[in-house]
Amino acid sequence: MSAIALKDINFSYDGNTKILENANFTAEYGEVTLLSGHSGEGKSTLMYIISGIIPNVNSGELTGQVLIDGEDMKGKKLGHICRKVGVVLQNADEQIIQKVVEDEVAFACENLAYPSEKIQKQIDIVCRLMKLEKGWKCRTLSGGQKQRLITASTLAMGQKIIILDEPLANLDKDGGAMLMGVLRSLAQAGYCVVVIEHRLDMVLPFVDTVWHAGNKGVHKVQNKHEYLLEQTAKMGDSCPVYTEQSPLFELQDVKFSVKERAILKGVTLQIPKGGRVVLLGENGCGKTTLLRLIARLYKPTGGSITQYIDLKFKQKSRGSRAWYKRVGVVYQNPDYQLFMPTVRQEISFGAKSEEYAAEIAELFGVKHLWNRHPQSLSEGQKRRVSIAAVAACRPEVLLLDEPTVGQDYDGLKQMVDILNRLHAQSGNTMITITHDVRCAEALCDVAYLIEDGVVSARGGKDLVRQYFNQ
Repeated sequence: MSAIALKDINFSYDGNTKILENANFTAEYGEVTLLSGHSGEGKSTLMYIISGIIPNVNSGELTGQVLIDGEDMKGKKLGHICRKVGVVLQNADEQIIQKVVEDEVAFACENLAYPSEKIQKQIDIVCRLMKLEKGWKCRTLSGGQKQRLITASTLAMGQKIIILDEPLANLDKDGGAMLMGVLRSLAQAGYCVVVIEHRLDMVLPFVDTVWHAGNKGVHKVQNKHEYLLEQTAKMGDSCPVYTEQSPLFELQDVKFSVKERAILKGVTLQIPKGGRVVLLGENGCGKTTLLRLIARLYKPTGGSITQYIDLKFKQKSRGSRAWYKRVGVVYQNPDYQLFMPTVRQEISFGAKSEEYAAEIAELFGVKHLWNRHPQSLSEGQKRRVSIAAVAACRPEVLLLDEPTVGQDYDGLKQMVDILNRLHAQSGNTMITITHDVRCAEALCDVAYLIEDGVVSARGGKDLVRQYFNQ
């Protein structure tokens, strides 16, 4: 008996456009199953159907048979399905509701009415597995630490069927390997684990079965090695050889603390004007904090940041409207910056003209979503829209926090090519945080490795290769 069996599934959100058509999918106990494929092709929709979110929460037209642990889920309430299936969503912030790590994990167990002794035991186990401190404040966690937290909360509930949607999205290479190792161990203990993921180089060594979603259906991949080669080919760098120029930003002994927790302990570095800088390092090392300090979203608690964009921007002033016309920020979570009712209005908001907005939308491959609400899109589509909206403003400085999350290989390659093309055309200064080995080297002239709140190494593409290969 399969843990999950979908038979002849048809689904559409609006009654017209079919997302899935006669789709069939199975996943077994004792296996890690990978579901991969192009962005927006129905992977998350499949997860919503299996978990009961469709049709209990998200409405649409669903036909076909959904069997979980051999039981037909037609007409079953969400609470019944949740006791069988645990889900880790793609967007960590949508799942975290408590202030402290320990309370967040406990809340998940309390929903299943576990006794207090068992809850405390589960908290200890999953926090150790996911390398989380029980007393950490949830709002101060990095994106990767939040990802580990929602995974820990789901594992604590103890369902034998677990689905994870892009669990490696914001994880560094060590965190990704650690998580996949835990999932592999769970499968060996009899769990059914389904992973929806694009970072195939990190997941394929741990999976038993691979399914590819596309063209409204799902099919089983027979040759995992060949599939990996197709999806992870090395990306080229289309930008000319960079000749280092004068600094645009100079950081001298920059510190940043939140109450008793020191995040940055004395960062000294230069951001060259017109260069492409990549920030490397483990989750929680301070990369996002550093980016936000440069963007003037935060103020340092020590040291100095000198900018040479324009003298009218006083050194100690916070970011102003004029500043953010010249310094564009793409957040790690696109939900934080998508606020207009349509993709068209989102990208046109800061563009010099409607025509240029349409040109950028075409470039980023989102023109066909022109009249959709941004929040109705897949996470990968949201990511492209959020970057397109910032790029349409033509900023002199482009700050990118995990810009390639949620992208399949084709989308990722397209994204890298577009960013490099815009950089070559405009001569902008681009600073990128990424844990994705597939694109880091192709977006890099200068790289800094952040460890334990300080810069531990400076280099170029050689440092990127060294970091990901160690």
